[in-house]
Amino acid sequence: MTVLFVIGGARSGKSRYAQARAEAAGEKPVFVATAEAFDDEMRARIAQHRADRDARWRTVEAPRDLPAAIDALNDGGAVVLVDCLTLWASNLLLADADIPAATAGLCAAVARFEGSLILVANEVGLGIVPDNALARQFRDAAGQINQAVAASADEVVLLTAGLPLTLKAREA
Repeated sequence: MTVLFVIGGARSGKSRYAQARAEAAGEKPVFVATAEAFDDEMRARIAQHRADRDARWRTVEAPRDLPAAIDALNDGGAVVLVDCLTLWASNLLLADADIPAATAGLCAAVARFEGSLILVANEVGLGIVPDNALARQFRDAAGQINQAVAASADEVVLLTAGLPLTLKAREA
């Protein structure tokens, strides 16, 4: 089992890096999408991400029940890429879900996973303090999820300007 957590700012190269790592890790990778297409911009982003993946990829949609999706793909040899935890956090927040319980469920599913698991998230805590309560709640939820996943990951890589920086190296 290996768990890679890829984190960085918007448009930092996270998805491209994670996809390349997944493709190098296995022949039949699975993409777990957490995005929901509520507007034309998001539909275009989803279409671009799909176009970036070739025919060997299978896609599973899991906008809210991500732990169950990870468990369903746990077959020992799977290569699974989850993109992204930040959208998952947003979906949970808008559904008024119990974020600490959902985070614990995610970490438990990550711990049970027996293949190669790559999780992608935005680092949202490097900017100014948001000016409204919902934005602060979102930042806090995303930060808590990121901390929990980073603690349980074997390897953590920060992407900035397309360049990977290893924050937590995988033990040999």
